[in-house]
Amino acid sequence: MISEPILDEIVDVLSRPKIKDKYEITPEDIRELLTLIEERAEYVLISGDINICRDKDDNLIIETAIKGETSYLVTRDDDIKFDKKVSLFLSQHGISVLTVAKFLKLM
Repeated sequence: MISEPILDEIVDVLSRPKIKDKYEITPEDIRELLTLIEERAEYVLISGDINICRDKDDNLIIETAIKGETSYLVTRDDDIKFDKKVSLFLSQHGISVLTVAKFLKLM
């Protein structure tokens, strides 16, 4: 599942000098990744009506997971991983929060 805010976040993170320089990411690399995602991902339209997390941007990620009816939300974000209120809210929607390492073990 993907939504416009998640695509925007991907572009933002990959364009940060620290990330871009460390991994030698070019604008073309980012465009190619976005093309791959757009070809393979299912889009979810979100409305911004979920307000459970401290970080408003995280609410958009949570809404994407819920509206996309996902089973897992894979993240490194501590606000999502460790907030008991967020975890309970997601579990009520059948969504488990996993770290990248736990998700890879599951796969």
